[in-house]
Amino acid sequence: MFGRWLGVLWNQLAAARDEHRTTEQMDKYLIVGLGNPGNEYEGTRHNTGYMVLDAFAKASNICFEDKRYGFVAETTLKGRKIILLKPTTYMNLSGNAVRYWLQKENIEQSRLLVIADELALPLGTFRLKGSGSNGGHNGLGHIQQLIGQQYPRLRMGIGNEFLRGGQIDYVLGHYSEEEMKTLQPAIDTAVEVIKSFVLAGIDITMNQFNKKKTAPKPQNTVHEA
Repeated sequence: MFGRWLGVLWNQLAAARDEHRTTEQMDKYLIVGLGNPGNEYEGTRHNTGYMVLDAFAKASNICFEDKRYGFVAETTLKGRKIILLKPTTYMNLSGNAVRYWLQKENIEQSRLLVIADELALPLGTFRLKGSGSNGGHNGLGHIQQLIGQQYPRLRMGIGNEFLRGGQIDYVLGHYSEEEMKTLQPAIDTAVEVIKSFVLAGIDITMNQFNKKKTAPKPQNTVHEA
């Protein structure tokens, strides 16, 4: 009887070990949506990265947990592990969260995708790039300070309909219902971009989705008061 019990226990331990080994060997991807934590920032233009990850998590039927440096959720897609990260460091220190989770999960930068809002693109459009400068974005700027420029990023257009000197209020302002009607299709497409990035890689995904973006009528640059 005792020997049989030991045999069952050994089999259980072996199964747990094999499962852990499989998870460790699984290809991992870190998908980061930039934004600011707190109810007052929900639905703001600067939290568009958060909104994309929320949409992905909802479509995947997973929930975020409050962990070190961010809200984190995990799922798998055809044998690949996807870690979603919404940094809670506030935008200007986003690099701390990105670097920590890259190192913790031993993920290569080529398998990192950062999603951020972009003033230079019209609302409802997006641009996927394999690397590049921060473009004046504080969150991307801090990430660049800590890990460099060589990582993929998805820029979500938020437009630039603000008076001179009004940029901060604009990016921290909330989307209107009408703006959300324009933005939502881009968020839905961004969810598909993430899946393609994980399954097909950055080059194929750029070729497929950068050509698909549809822009509304061009918006003016910064207006004079």
